[in-house]
Amino acid sequence: MRIIIPVEDDRGLDSRLSEHFGRASFFIVFELDDEGKILKQETVRNEGEHFGGTGRPADRILQLKPDAVIAYGMGPRALAIFQQAKIAVLKANSNIVRDLVSSYVKDELEELTEGCRQARHKH
Repeated sequence: MRIIIPVEDDRGLDSRLSEHFGRASFFIVFELDDEGKILKQETVRNEGEHFGGTGRPADRILQLKPDAVIAYGMGPRALAIFQQAKIAVLKANSNIVRDLVSSYVKDELEELTEGCRQARHKH
């Protein structure tokens, strides 16, 4: 399984979850085995439109081929992109990555079903 978590800082499992998917400074990509053990971990800088780059963060994340994305919230457009691609979008229950990975492995996270209404482009 491959999960992606949007974070504010690049501190691995001690990173803090970003409050909003598209405005995360980084995304941490975890590859887990069938028992939930971390096989590989990689941090990717958010180079989307909110950070002076181009394109939508959701499109960039699709290229990383996740099975699931864990976030507090995201805009309706990003949520729809992931839903169409059959990628699970799960609602975070902590602001520390270590806890989120543990909750994911224990199947404790609920599906995120509605995009944030305040997700308009603010620069």
